[in-house]
Amino acid sequence: MLQKAVLGLGLVLTVCSMSFPLVAQAQQTEKVVRLGILCGVRCEGAGYDALNEGLRRHGWIEGRNLTVDRRGAGGEQARLPALAAELVALKPDLIVAVAPQPTRAAKDAAGTIPIVMVGVADPVGVGLVQSLARPGGTITGFTTLVPGGFGGKSLALLTEALPRAKRIAALVNPKNDVAMKLFPADVPPAAARLGVQLIVVEASSPTLIEGAIEAAVRERAEGLLVFGDPMFHNPPQRLPDLVARAGLPAIYLVREVTQAGGLMSYGPDFADMFRRAASYVDRILKGARPADLPIEQPTKFELVINLKTASALGLTIPQSLLLRADEVIR
Repeated sequence: MLQKAVLGLGLVLTVCSMSFPLVAQAQQTEKVVRLGILCGVRCEGAGYDALNEGLRRHGWIEGRNLTVDRRGAGGEQARLPALAAELVALKPDLIVAVAPQPTRAAKDAAGTIPIVMVGVADPVGVGLVQSLARPGGTITGFTTLVPGGFGGKSLALLTEALPRAKRIAALVNPKNDVAMKLFPADVPPAAARLGVQLIVVEASSPTLIEGAIEAAVRERAEGLLVFGDPMFHNPPQRLPDLVARAGLPAIYLVREVTQAGGLMSYGPDFADMFRRAASYVDRILKGARPADLPIEQPTKFELVINLKTASALGLTIPQSLLLRADEVIR
């Protein structure tokens, strides 16, 4: 009896010892894909967290079957071509490009490497893709806006919060080709309809933002429309701190900036957009062609109002506006 038990134990140990190398070999042979991320400022924040979460949900785990190379330009757009070239030299299976300028740099450098773009307002209008339904080429992804009136709507919301304001400044990045295409056709006509004088101030790098705010103050602006650019929203507290010192009520594109102290924001759910971008990354890595994946536009825009900031500025936000807000920070 004892002899049979010993024999059985030996057989189990032999089978186990044979199986362990097979498991180790399977782990070693699991394919590791390489993902590049190119962004205009820093590749971090709520959107990037959502992207990572989405990738994990699809089974792509950084450090196991996924290697991620991140390159951020720190707001200095002139660095993007070199950063894109760095990523391409690493031979990624796919590049995620965030905002217009990084997407342009990635397209110029990537050759046949597929690109998932996030946060490009009008990719057709600036020549990045052929159409939204069938983008063609190597790029697909998600737009920030639905072109045609979005900037005007943001300006209208700001003037509703500031019913007595007659002079409104607009902060734009002149090196953002999408912004410079959309802004002239959208915001000045809206300002004329609303009966406010528009004062345009420009900043093309983070070091110029403070000077642009000072210029708006010198021009006696009573409010500020921040026309979307990643440089203006990352880090999220920088611009709210500057405009608070200047005493300027402002509206932004990104919820996180309002949560960090901005007065109000109106824009898409960026975390959801990045999360959905992960599904496109997954589909392309599994064989889908970017040319066949339609570019998606936002279907919902969120209005967020920070009453703490309103109180610090001495403002009373109309109840009619508060009732339409998706989130009110008290």
